[in-house]
Amino acid sequence: MAITNTPVTGGSTPSQALLNAVNTRGNSGSDKSVSADQDKFMTLLITQLKNQDPLNPLDNAQVTSQLAQLQTVTGINKLNETIESLKKDYANSASLQATNLINHGVLAAGKNLQLVSGKGLFGVELKNAVDTLQIDIKNAAGKVVHTQTLQAVDAGVLPLGWDGKLEDGTTAADGMYTVSVSGTLGGKAAEGVQALTFGTVASVSTGAGGTKLNVPAIGQLTMDDIKQVL
Repeated sequence: MAITNTPVTGGSTPSQALLNAVNTRGNSGSDKSVSADQDKFMTLLITQLKNQDPLNPLDNAQVTSQLAQLQTVTGINKLNETIESLKKDYANSASLQATNLINHGVLAAGKNLQLVSGKGLFGVELKNAVDTLQIDIKNAAGKVVHTQTLQAVDAGVLPLGWDGKLEDGTTAADGMYTVSVSGTLGGKAAEGVQALTFGTVASVSTGAGGTKLNVPAIGQLTMDDIKQVL
């Protein structure tokens, strides 16, 4: 912003001009610091006092008001810097926490069940305790190949496994199956019953969207998507 010798009249205009100048940041590194804003503000204020209209000079109240505005702008800038620092610290902490999950198994919302060598892992999340919990495992055609009912299950995340045994006693072929879950409470259908799928964290990605866990069997997950680490 260029500074000219044009006299500045009193009133609210000088104050607004100073605020606009302070709030307008350039591309230089010095403009990004609080001290640079203070120097700019004081330089403009002194220039304004030197070039004020002798017939309508700034009074003490106007000067005090503009100094108060300087303190407000400085405080806001310091607060913004503190918030940015906290955001960076949080992002670094989340990334480190996510990295510790590499090669660990996790449960997240989903119905898929991968059967490998006659073994498959999955889970159920219950918002409330249920009297009965029914678990149906279906093949690719949607046919139920195994059913199991659990009694008096507490609220929370329940990790489960399937040994591949079918209703006729034979062992199911390896491959992808789906899980359907339902519960009852007091003789009525229970709400908040959700199937969970299992996967192993392979890697971690960071970017504008935050920290993401790459789980081949599920996809990309956030830390909030993880229901339980196994």
